[in-house]
Amino acid sequence: GVDPSDASPDEGVVEDLPLIDERAVEQLTEGLISHYLPDLQRSKSALQELTQNQVVLLETLEQEISKFRECNSILDIDALFSEAKHYHSKLVNIRNEMMMLHEKTSKLKVSGINI
Repeated sequence: GVDPSDASPDEGVVEDLPLIDERAVEQLTEGLISHYLPDLQRSKSALQELTQNQVVLLETLEQEISKFRECNSILDIDALFSEAKHYHSKLVNIRNEMMMLHEKTSKLKVSGINI
């Protein structure tokens, strides 16, 4: 005879399951989807809007950063010009002092004093 322990553990389980009504499954699925779908669609549109806003924000930031870079380069040029003016005035002062010294030495030589 056949030993009952040889039987597969899955045997007889399928027969024990109640018959599943496919129409009921379809209706439950539709109900579940219709319950969550509007929220999901709202979330999707909100995320899309957020993404678009982020793109606009990033573009604006890029523009602002480039403006700051331009300002920095203008400030650098401005500093360079003011430095150039400063050194120019120093050179003018040195030239004036040299001319004065030249005049003094010339006068002293005329007076007969050897330097």
